Amino acid sequence: MSNSGGERPMEAIRIEKRPDGVAMVVLDHPTKPVNTLSVGLVEEVGQKMTGLLQDPAVKAVVLVSAKKDTFIAGADLDILQQATTAEEVSRLSREGNALLSAIAASPKPVVAAVHGAALGGGLEVALACSYILASDDPLTVLGQAEVMLGLLPAGGGTQRLIKRTGLIAGLPLLLTGQRVRAKKAYRLGLVDALTTPGGIAETGARAALALADGSLKQRTRKKRLMEKLTALPPMRDQVLKKARQAVMAKTRGNYPAPPAILDCAETGLKKGMAAGLALESHYFGELAMSQASRSLVWLFHATTGLKKQKVAERPIKVNRLGIVGGGFMGAGIASVSLGLCPVTVRDLDPRALAGCAKEVEGWLAKLLRSEAIRPLERDRRRSNLQLSTEAGTLAGCELIIEAVFEKLDLKQKVLAQCEELADERTVFASNTSALPIGDIAAQAKHPERVVGMHYFSPVPKMPLLEIVVPDGCAPWAVATALKFGQKQGKAVILVKDRPGFYTSRILGALLSEAMSLVQQGARIEDLDRASKDFGFPVGPMALLDEVGLEVVAHVSRDLAKAFAAYGVTANPGLLAMTDQGYQGRKNNKGFYVYPPPRSKAKKKPNEAVYAFFGGGERRDIDREQLGRRLGLAMVNESGRCLDEGVIDSPLTGDVGAVLGLGFPPFTGGPFHYLDAQGAGRVLGWLQELATTQGQRFTPAQSIAEAAATGSKFFPST
Repeated sequence: MSNSGGERPMEAIRIEKRPDGVAMVVLDHPTKPVNTLSVGLVEEVGQKMTGLLQDPAVKAVVLVSAKKDTFIAGADLDILQQATTAEEVSRLSREGNALLSAIAASPKPVVAAVHGAALGGGLEVALACSYILASDDPLTVLGQAEVMLGLLPAGGGTQRLIKRTGLIAGLPLLLTGQRVRAKKAYRLGLVDALTTPGGIAETGARAALALADGSLKQRTRKKRLMEKLTALPPMRDQVLKKARQAVMAKTRGNYPAPPAILDCAETGLKKGMAAGLALESHYFGELAMSQASRSLVWLFHATTGLKKQKVAERPIKVNRLGIVGGGFMGAGIASVSLGLCPVTVRDLDPRALAGCAKEVEGWLAKLLRSEAIRPLERDRRRSNLQLSTEAGTLAGCELIIEAVFEKLDLKQKVLAQCEELADERTVFASNTSALPIGDIAAQAKHPERVVGMHYFSPVPKMPLLEIVVPDGCAPWAVATALKFGQKQGKAVILVKDRPGFYTSRILGALLSEAMSLVQQGARIEDLDRASKDFGFPVGPMALLDEVGLEVVAHVSRDLAKAFAAYGVTANPGLLAMTDQGYQGRKNNKGFYVYPPPRSKAKKKPNEAVYAFFGGGERRDIDREQLGRRLGLAMVNESGRCLDEGVIDSPLTGDVGAVLGLGFPPFTGGPFHYLDAQGAGRVLGWLQELATTQGQRFTPAQSIAEAAATGSKFFPST
C-alpha cells in the first residue's frame, strides 16, 4: 500500500515468536491510547504478516492488542478527511482488502484474540481471521459502525459478517451500526468462543495450536429454518427487497450509505465475494467524498471534542449529587449519575419517588440485558440511590439539580430551600428548558453559584447537555456542572442565559412556523411528512403532541414577549386548543388521535383541530417547499443566536441542533447546511419568505454577511 498520507511508518506491532510455533502479533500504537487503522499500520501489518505466514517455523498466528480496553477502534478518519478524490479512497480500500483476503486465505490458522472495542475496520480485521476469541467483558464490543459516518465497511465487512451471521441477523448490524457485546456476538455467530479477559493472549495461543493440529475447528453455528430458507434465491431476494423498502422509508433517500451496503451484500451473495469486495471499494470512495459523510464525520469529531473539552477553572469534585424532583426527568438524571457517585432524590410525593425507583430499576435492567454492566455493578449503582421526602437529606451535596415543574415561583422556592442546606461550594443547577436562570436566581443568596443544566428527554438516551450560563456566574460553578455532565457521558454545550436559551429558542421557531402553515391550510400529515423528507426524525405536529401542548403554549407566550421585535407571536390556534383542554398525547387530545396501548393501529390526524386554524378546508402545498420553510425557520433563528452571542460558535450551534433536536445529521447542522446550500442562496429564500410571510423571516445578520462576503461558517470542511 502506498503511503499517500505522508505518514511515517511506526512500530505499532510487536512480533513475539514462541517456542511452540505460535507467533503473537501484538498491536500497540506507540503514540495513541487506542489502536486505529491507518495507512502506516496496514503497511506494517502487511509486511510482518506476510513474513510470518511464509515462515515454516510458524504454525499459527495470534492477533492481540496491548491496549487496556481496545482491540482496534476503527479507522483513522483523518485519512479520509485528507483525501481529495474518490479513487484515492477506493484504492485504500482495495489495498486493505488485498491484505485481509491474504490473511483469510492463509493455510495457517490466524486467531483474533479480542478484548475491548473491535469496531469498523477493527472488526473486519477479526472477521478475516480463521477464529475469533472474545473476552466476556462489558468493555468488549463489536460492530460495523461505518454507516453512522455515512460510509460502509470497506474491508470485507459486508461480505464476511453476513457469512458468519446469516442475512437476517447480519443486515441490521450493517445498516444501523449497532454494537454488540461478547455474549450476543457469540449467539449471532460473530465470534467462535468466549473467554475471560485475563490471559486472553495465552488462550488464543492454545486455540491457534489446536486449530493447527486439527483438534479444534471453527465453530459451526446451528442455522434455524428461516436462515436456511433465506439462503435460497427467492427468499433471499425478498428479504433484500423488504430491507430496501425499510431503508428508504426510514432515510427518505437522504443517506446514501444504507442502499450501498445492500448493493454490496446482494452482489456478494449473487456473484461471489470478489465482486462484493470490488463494489465495496468503489462505493467507499464515492461515499467518503459525499457531503453527507463529510458532515457526519465532522459531527463525530465535534461531539467527541465536546465530551473532552477542558475548563480553565478547577471544578468542584461531586462526591454526592442531589436531585429535587422525582419525576421522569429527575429519574433520568439519577440513572446516568449512579455510576459516578451516590445520588439523593428528594420529592414531597412518595408516589413520585416510587415512580423514580421504578424508572431507575428499569434502566439498570436494560444495561444488564445489554451486558453493559454485570450484576455486581447493578447492585452497586442501586445502592447509590437514596430516595427521600426530607429536604435535609440534600445537605452535603456538592451539586444539586432541580427538576421540578416549569413554574418560576416553584423553582425559586426550591432554590431558597437548598441554599439553607448548602455549604459555600455547593452548585445549584436548574433543569429548565426555557425559564431564565437569572430569574430563578433573582432572590438567591448566592446567584453566582446557580447555572442551568438543560437535559433532553429521555435523559439516558439523549447525548446532549445544554449548560446555561447567566451573567455573573462563577466560572468554577460552570466548570463543575460541565465536568459532571461529561462524566455522565454527555456532549456539553455552553450557552448564554437569554430567553429560550439556544435549543428551545430554535425549536420554538420551527414549531411556531408549523402551526402558521396549518393556519394557512397545510394538512397535519403533510407537514410531518415534509419535515421527515427534509431529514428530521419526527414531524413537528407529532412532536407538539409529545412535548405537550400546555408546555408549548407556556413557552411560546414567553418567547413571543421576548422576540416581538422579530414578529414572533404566540399562535392563537394553539392557545385556543389548550383553553379547550387539548394537551396532546398526554390525554389523547392533540393534533393526532392515538390508538389504544398495544394496538397495531396507527395514529391518525385529528381533523377536529382545524377548527382552531381557519376551518376544515385544506389545500395542497408542495412538500419540498414545506420542508424547506420549516428548516429555514430553525436555520435563521440559529443565525440570530450566533449574532446575539447566545452561542459562541457555529460548532456549538450545529452540535446543539443535531444532538438535542434532531436537525438532520447528514447536513452537519444549521451552519453546515448554510455552507452546503450557499449563504447567498439561503439569503434569497429568506428574503422571499420575509416578503410573503413577515418579518420573522428577516435574515440573520450573520447569514447576510456570509452572503455578502462569500464566506463560510466552516471554511475547512
